[in-house]
Amino acid sequence: MADGDDQPTVLVVEDERALIELYVRWLEDDYRVLTADGGEEALEQLDEGIDVVLLDRLMPGMSGDEVLEEIRRRIPDCKVAMVTAVEPDFDVITMGFDDYLTKPVEREELLETIQRLLSRSQFDDIEQELYALSSKQAALRSSKPKEELEENEEFRELQHRIDELRGELDTTLPGMDDDDFVAMVRDIEGGEDSDDLPGDFE
Repeated sequence: MADGDDQPTVLVVEDERALIELYVRWLEDDYRVLTADGGEEALEQLDEGIDVVLLDRLMPGMSGDEVLEEIRRRIPDCKVAMVTAVEPDFDVITMGFDDYLTKPVEREELLETIQRLLSRSQFDDIEQELYALSSKQAALRSSKPKEELEENEEFRELQHRIDELRGELDTTLPGMDDDDFVAMVRDIEGGEDSDDLPGDFE
């Protein structure tokens, strides 16, 4: 979906002007950057040429959640990272984002997230779903006590679906330990205390 200059297009949706300017400085060398200071303006700019959306969740007027639903309706293949001060709760399991970053976000983290999302486009549907679900799992593990995760039925269902997808990939990609995709998923999970929770790659 990149334009003719071969630079992928990133749409920054954020109601704090200082953050918009900061993100633009971080991204403008590598990407074509569009900005919107609210949900309505974001939807006015939404088209097939946008590769990644960095989406704030709490904004005056139209919320990030509402913008996300509209993005999914209009451009299902567009990659969306929520970049927000809202700590993830179990409602994120059913949301259609691809990655979830909690503010404050460092420059390197933002750049790595965009690179991962752009790389996802070369993977098949199973791998893309596993990436998104693993991102949600990692976000919840970073914000919720282990005991609360183990007791939550939605999180258990999320874990079960991740296990199913990994099983499918084990069948279709027997050499997946060397696969770039698995390295990406492990990178998502890295830094989390996930060793004693089921479903991690062996």
